[in-house]
Amino acid sequence: MPQSPGHPAGRGYLAIPGPSVMPEAVLNAMHRPAPNIYAGELPDMMPDLVADLKRVARTKGEVALYIANGHGVWEAALANVLAPGDRVLVPATGHFGTGWGGMAAALGAEVAVLDFGKSAPMDAARVAEALSSDKEHQIKAVLAVHVDTSTSVRNDIAALRSAMDATGHPALLMADCIASLGCDRFEMDAWGVDVMVTGSQKGLMVPPGMGFVFFNEKAAQVRAALPRVSSYWDWTTRAHPEDFYQYWNGTAPTQHIYGLRAALDMIHAEGMEAVWARHDLLARAIWAACETWVSEGPLRLNIANAAHRSRAVTALHLDAPLATRLRDWTEQRLGLTLGIGLGMVDRDDPAWHGHFRLGHMGHVNGHMIMGLLGGMEAGMKALEIPHGAGALSAAAAVIAEH
Repeated sequence: MPQSPGHPAGRGYLAIPGPSVMPEAVLNAMHRPAPNIYAGELPDMMPDLVADLKRVARTKGEVALYIANGHGVWEAALANVLAPGDRVLVPATGHFGTGWGGMAAALGAEVAVLDFGKSAPMDAARVAEALSSDKEHQIKAVLAVHVDTSTSVRNDIAALRSAMDATGHPALLMADCIASLGCDRFEMDAWGVDVMVTGSQKGLMVPPGMGFVFFNEKAAQVRAALPRVSSYWDWTTRAHPEDFYQYWNGTAPTQHIYGLRAALDMIHAEGMEAVWARHDLLARAIWAACETWVSEGPLRLNIANAAHRSRAVTALHLDAPLATRLRDWTEQRLGLTLGIGLGMVDRDDPAWHGHFRLGHMGHVNGHMIMGLLGGMEAGMKALEIPHGAGALSAAAAVIAEH
């Protein structure tokens, strides 16, 4: 019987900005019986796994491991450096910047938000100005999102550190790299980041469920000065465990650990510089196609300046409800799932149907990106959405440079 057009044959492609495509090597590594959590292979692999995580973050500092999503490690990081009443500064460039600030407020912090909108990066000079006016150093931390997944803006964390240093202010620089780690270049130690958080489900190519908080000696000293930290979120023992149990403060996420081991092997076999270069190449191919479509139709990129775009996610706009219609068409007819718009407008606002996102993070290559772009163009043709011609050729030319 012929396949129904609403149920495409073949393997689907989840092109959303996380969870990302899971490599077969990761899935195969996880597909095993539950291991012994007290002795043997699993505990023995942890020192090397931790060292290889630090290599991805480009740090010689510490890392604490949590069974948590990104929101969990937001809270873990805040719990280890803030006391109720402490002040934090949030230079927000989208949904996740304001979200991290909201969590700090829920923990009792006083939160000052510098809102840079949803289509531009933060201005480090304005952050420095806010710190300079804080003569009594009441601001304890700056919460910066490296790549805000909702807007696809990429913030210059190194420039932010330089601006902070120029003021002489002692605030911690805390970075959310949940969307960016393993995709966009990030160098924790070289850029002077004190605390960094990330999750397993994006550039690290492992299913959701693990979160990581990296921290340096300055942040460790702040933690040591706090009167108390929740025993579960406390990063001290997790970063310096005496036995396997203490890495996770309880039973470990056993299958996820095997998956992470396989993912880290893949990342380091390719090499971090090569991983960053691959994401850059594929992102530029997507931008070339989108900029061609933009020339004769309603599609537009949320971040106009390519220098400020993430290599992991691209946020796009179409006149509502065309974005939702395009997403529905590609998923139902092609098995290609595009990401919803997130945090641009309220979901009950009709304008919500004019926003969508492309995830191009982790386990992606040229033919996958060309398939993604070809599927989008087929959808625009089928739905009679005006668009410039030659987008696939423009993308192919970028990839051919490699």
